[in-house]
Amino acid sequence: MFKKLKKFFYLYILRRKYYRTGQCNACGRCCKKIYVKHKGVIQTEEEFKRLQRLHPFYTYLKVIGKDETGLVFECTNLDPKTHLCKIHKNRPGICRRYPQEELFLMGGTLAEHCGYKLEPIESFEDVFKKVSKKKTKQISKNSI
Repeated sequence: MFKKLKKFFYLYILRRKYYRTGQCNACGRCCKKIYVKHKGVIQTEEEFKRLQRLHPFYTYLKVIGKDETGLVFECTNLDPKTHLCKIHKNRPGICRRYPQEELFLMGGTLAEHCGYKLEPIESFEDVFKKVSKKKTKQISKNSI
């Protein structure tokens, strides 16, 4: 019963498609090679400077490169020796909620050996059954 309630809550109230499971293994990979999305992936340093003025969190990031997707960032609060966050207890909400399913929706993936997993709330088979039922109903309706 609890499992069905949880599934309903995630799917229809939060409108999520994945459960986050696992835990952080403190590798620090999620703090490197970051893309920033704000009305699209940030492409220029001017655009990034405007964003930094709007959102204080972005002042923690530094540009480390650019590729075909956009600017690539790294968090300055990551200790290069220990791979731990220097402000862990006071880290921003975006870091506390990592990973979010938007990562997958943007085409991203979790870092190799990340302790977290994003698992589908509904299995492929469940989604396929729902879609098949809808199609069958539409065909039946159109036949009449």
